[in-house]
Amino acid sequence: AIVRELSFADFNAAFGFMTRVALMADKLDHHPEWSNVYNRVTLLLTTHDAGGLTDRDLTLARFIDAAADMTGATA
Repeated sequence: AIVRELSFADFNAAFGFMTRVALMADKLDHHPEWSNVYNRVTLLLTTHDAGGLTDRDLTLARFIDAAADMTGATA
């Protein structure tokens, strides 16, 4: 699995990031396990059917990295 925890400037920035990721996840039909507490977002990517990582996880991870960079998130 790929796990990442990100911190944002505030709740609005975190929620905006989650919205962008949610839209892409829906397009890919591949949805992360995640949680949000105020300005922190924790994500876990894995393909349960495959028992590990697949190309869909890697594609979504690349999008997440780019979206995080655009919003100034920190790890």
